[in-house]
Formats: sequence, structure tokens, C-alpha cells
Amino acid sequence: MFIKEYIPYYKRNLKVAVPVMFTQAGQITVNLADNIMVGHLGTAELAGVSFANSIFILGMVFGIGFTQGLTPHIGHSYGRGNEARVGSLLENSLTLNFAIALILTFVMYGVGFFMDSMGQTPDVVVQAKLYYNTLLFSLLPFIMFFGLRQFSEGIGITKYAMYITLIANGFNILLNWILIYGHFGFNPMGVKGAAIATLVSRGLMLISFMILFLKHSSYNHYFKYFSRKFINKELLKDVLKTSIPLSFQNLVEITAFSLSAIMVGWSGKVSLAAHQVAMSMSSFSFMLALGVGAASTIRVSHQYGFADYKAMRKEGFAAVHLSVALMSISGILYILFRNYIPIVYTQDILVREMAAKLLIIAALFQVFDAMQLSGLAALRALADVKIPLIMSIVSYYFVCLPLGYLCGVALGFGAVGVWIGLLLGLLFAAFLFLWRFNKISKKIILDNSK
Repeated sequence: MFIKEYIPYYKRNLKVAVPVMFTQAGQITVNLADNIMVGHLGTAELAGVSFANSIFILGMVFGIGFTQGLTPHIGHSYGRGNEARVGSLLENSLTLNFAIALILTFVMYGVGFFMDSMGQTPDVVVQAKLYYNTLLFSLLPFIMFFGLRQFSEGIGITKYAMYITLIANGFNILLNWILIYGHFGFNPMGVKGAAIATLVSRGLMLISFMILFLKHSSYNHYFKYFSRKFINKELLKDVLKTSIPLSFQNLVEITAFSLSAIMVGWSGKVSLAAHQVAMSMSSFSFMLALGVGAASTIRVSHQYGFADYKAMRKEGFAAVHLSVALMSISGILYILFRNYIPIVYTQDILVREMAAKLLIIAALFQVFDAMQLSGLAALRALADVKIPLIMSIVSYYFVCLPLGYLCGVALGFGAVGVWIGLLLGLLFAAFLFLWRFNKISKKIILDNSK
């Protein structure tokens, strides 16, 4: 009876989620291709890309979080049929996203000067800098593309971002092969070639989406609501109230993951390379949960805009059920094939053995990650961001990192110990986010039934 009651919500979530899953799959496939192709250059190259990504991703997810602050406002206004506000939100978001992308690029450039002081071996740092200094230029087009994508998802259109991402990332993989190893007359560029390929593909993604926005009636009819002032102070305040906390919330989580990668690196390049193998596989399956989470934000925000609060609550919990089910399947596959997956990445026997151990932890990691993501996505749809930010700080800074240091460094379990810390941090976050969504959704229903 319980499952039957939720079946319509599962269907609606999946209808929105599947294109997002393919969009994320396209992006993660490129990351996998980068890691596989770079991994065959050597252990230092693979570890260097892992180290560089652990730093670069701080700026990237901060920018993503900033763009995500727009989605609940778009969803609420779209659900109420307020097209003028939707158009004005689009105009303001373009200005805000461009500004934050420029600021982040300069900040992350400065962070790169501290790579030598983060406890990594010299050969890893050399490879990391080659990759990082080129990849930085892709931050602006990536954030601008993601901002347009968030708007598109806010009005319930997810397929076009999928098409653009899949095509551009297919080109990225081809360019990887050409530039990393040197084909069609190009000299082998190694890790720098992988970064150039990513930069070019992200530029093409932004250009393609901008052309679509200008040509397609689903988007361009909102341009008539542009004020030509670029910034509306009232809307600016509303968007910043969600964008800033979401940026820091994303930063808190990814900082925990990046610092964990650095702690893993203290055990040597073999541990760091194994960490990159396990983390890249986790990221690949995580796209399933991301797709369902995006659907949750869209569906919950729309139902909130429609004032159908019971459906709003069920949409949120339906996303939790779906993401846990999908990630559980991934976890089982990781356990079954843990000794075979690392072979794709590297010829180093020591890296393979360590990665196989981490994939066992990654299996449980998947489930708790799905739970925390779905709970957080539902809260985001309600523009509830301040308390979840505090919950994230507690979960990742006071549970995840201390336990990772204790198990991995103090007790000497290395990469395995650090991953245990990550696992427990995600479990704690999942409990807090789901508890809060349950509490808030009940209160909304009760307040509007009087």
C-alpha cells in the first residue's frame, strides 16, 4: 500500500531526473576518461590530477552552489504562473553568475600558489600545477553554463542541458585522446592536454546553451521582462539569501572531501592514486542521486508554488526512496567488481589493491550520500538553507574530518581510515537533513490546513 501510494511520485520524479542523470553522467564520464587516460601515463600523473582536482573543485562547487540558489525562486514563481518575475530572475542571475565566476577565478588562482605547502611529493605537485593552471580558465564558462542550466531546470526543462553536455563531453574525450597522447600531428601534452580538452568543451557548452536561449521560444520569451538594468535590488536580496548559504554549504562538504584527499596524500602517491580511482567511481554513480536530487528540487518547489503541500512532502520523500534504491545497486556492484574496476585505471598493483579496499567502503558511502543529497535537495526547494548550512558544518567539520584524521592518521589506517571518516560524516548529515525536511514539511501542511 505504501509503495502504491508513492508510484505516481516516483514516475514524475524520474521523468525529470533521467535527463539530469544523463547530463551528470556525461560530465562524470569525462572525468573518468581523464583519470583513465592520465592513469596510464603513470602514478604521479594520476595522483597529480587528483590533487589538482581536490583544490579546483572548491571554487567550482562554490560557484555551483551560488547558481543553485536561483532554482527555488524560479520554481516557486513558475508554479504560481508569475512569468514577469521568472524573466527578471533570469536577467539578474546572468549578472550575478558572471561576477561570482570572475571573483572565483582570481581567488583560485591565488590558492594555486600554496600547492607546494600541502604535504604532497614534489613529482605530484609538478603534475598538479600543469593541470590546474590550465583548468582554471574553464571556471567562468562552466559556472555560466550551470547558471543557465539551473534556470532551465527551474522551469522544468532538463533535456536540452543533457543534449549539450553529452555532445560536448563526447568531443572532450576525443580531444583528450588527441592531446594527452599526441595524435593528428599534435605533440603529447600529458596532463596539460587533459586540462585543455576540458577547457575547450566547457566553452562549447556555454556557447551552445546561449544560442539555444536566444533561439528557443521556451526561453527567449522571458527576455521581454528584462529591465535592461541587469540588477533588481529586491530580487538580488532574495536570491542572495539562498545563493550565499548554498555556496558555503557546498564549500563545507567539498572542503571536507578535499582535505580528506590531502590527508590521504600524506600516506604517499599510491594511496592518493587509489583514492582517485575509488572517488571517480563514486562520482560516476553519484550522478544517479544528483539526477533524483535535481528532480526533487524542481518537483518540491513547483508543488510548493501550486500550494499542494501534501504532494510537496511526498515528492521529497519519493526522491529519497529512489536515490537510495539506485545507489544501493551501485554499492552492490562495487563490492562484486572491486578487484576488477581498478585494472581499468592503472597497471600499478599496489594502487589496485588499495583501491579495491576503498571500493568496499564506497559501497556504503553511496547509500548515505544519496540520503543526505535527497534531503538537502528537498530543503533547497523550500529555500531552507541557513539551518542546513549549520548542519553541514557540524557533520563535515566536527564529525567527518576529525574521525578521518583519527582513523587515517593518528591510528595509522591511512586511506581506509580517512574514508571511514567520510562515511560517518555522510551518515550524520543524512540523518539531520531528513529529520529537518520531515519536520518542516509537516509544519507547512499543518499551518495551511487551519
